[in-house]
Amino acid sequence: MLAPAILIPNAVIEEVRAGQHKDRTAATALKWAGKYLVEDIAIAASIERWDLGLGEAQVIAHCVGGSRWAVLDDRAARRCAAAHDVGVIGTFGVVLRAKKAGQVGSARPLVKELVSAGMFMGDEFVEGVLASIGE
Repeated sequence: MLAPAILIPNAVIEEVRAGQHKDRTAATALKWAGKYLVEDIAIAASIERWDLGLGEAQVIAHCVGGSRWAVLDDRAARRCAAAHDVGVIGTFGVVLRAKKAGQVGSARPLVKELVSAGMFMGDEFVEGVLASIGE
């Protein structure tokens, strides 16, 4: 198990839904995410000041004051989370944890798909991290 609980704010699901015409994996992601849906909550002014997307702001708002980690890739959102003492992991980190936990056979194909979908990660960084897990 990678996490004791998964919470996906409605705003995140709506962002994925709005962009599903550009992402062939969106329908599968939405089907999976539906069982983890949580309603949006009020966003503190200290988060609003960061001018993040609604999905990122909701993720951080749900994590503030608790022991939850936020899955965030956006640099500004990661900085906002850190400013609010929220632990952060990125999508790449989730893939690596899944590999280490034996939940995926190989991280490399998943990482390549993330990069081909538009996630920016330098080649040297990717190869270094994959080498550290034996790939």
